[in-house]
Amino acid sequence: MSIVGAQQKIQDAAKGWEGVTVHPHRFGGVEFRLGKRELGHIHGDSLVDIPFPMNIRNELIESGKVEPHHVLPESGWVSFYIREGADVEEAIALLQRSYSIAVQQKH
Repeated sequence: MSIVGAQQKIQDAAKGWEGVTVHPHRFGGVEFRLGKRELGHIHGDSLVDIPFPMNIRNELIESGKVEPHHVLPESGWVSFYIREGADVEEAIALLQRSYSIAVQQKH
């Protein structure tokens, strides 16, 4: 299941963050970058993949908010499935967290 328009809403939010650019993702969908660093990407209206440091990745998985990445489960990447309307805002919040980490590490 997916939420029609989720990708566009998430993309519109991410484009509003300073320095974020939007690009086609090599495995389909759209990716968000800060400089050369990927903040995450979305596949259609149903799946968002986001990289985090391992400690944050583990915290998010333990909280039940996300799942280990669907292809690279041992990496710092997580997968977040958009199944209902509220998940769109949660996906934006997770990408915002990735963005905040990237901004902190850049300075």
